[in-house]
Amino acid sequence: MYSKMYTKYIDGMSLKIVKTALYVEVTERLRSMVAGGVLKPGSWIDEQKLSEELGVSRTPFREAMRILASEGILRIEPRKGCYVTELTDNDLNDIFPLMAILEGRCAYEAAEKATDQAIQSLESLHQRLKKYADEKNIDDYYSTNRQIHEAIQNLAGNEWLTNMVNDLRRILNLSRHRSLHHKGRIEESCQEHLSIFSALRSRDAVEAEKLMKTHILRQREVLKMLQDSELLSA
Repeated sequence: MYSKMYTKYIDGMSLKIVKTALYVEVTERLRSMVAGGVLKPGSWIDEQKLSEELGVSRTPFREAMRILASEGILRIEPRKGCYVTELTDNDLNDIFPLMAILEGRCAYEAAEKATDQAIQSLESLHQRLKKYADEKNIDDYYSTNRQIHEAIQNLAGNEWLTNMVNDLRRILNLSRHRSLHHKGRIEESCQEHLSIFSALRSRDAVEAEKLMKTHILRQREVLKMLQDSELLSA
């Protein structure tokens, strides 16, 4: 008797895990669509159309929207629907300095903790980064750039720092990709990364932190220049 009840309990737990995995998968898919520009800042989320395209019911789709809204990626307006968050100048002015401090600290701790093997892995990523910069391949450059930032963050091995960086990174993904479209930025960004890597390889924590902060803040400057350029051409 106990065995049958236990089996029934385990079966019930298995069903719950499947349901949970579904809305998590939908959340990741929507997050990727926002980060990739498929769902653009300020755009309205067509719940019925998107849930059908993803082949899921409204329940996991709505749960995914609630999660992304709690992260600041989406905003839900009563009686109007759900929209992709559009960052204001004030938002960016507030977020980028914080991100510079956090990622700078990641670089500092990574320089102190990185093994020779980890440095070799980073070198391989930077070789790919330079290749994509030379080719002006913005999409692959952006993807590799992100891998480098995440690798440095992982090398820091600071769980609290990682959680804070991840929260802000999700928000900044709404605008970061755009900076690479500014003339000369992809080459400039690549050189900044190579300088950071040089400091990491030399285990110069102070220099790595300083260069990473400069790299992040430079992105904000470029976004401002892009915005000014767009206003002039409008």
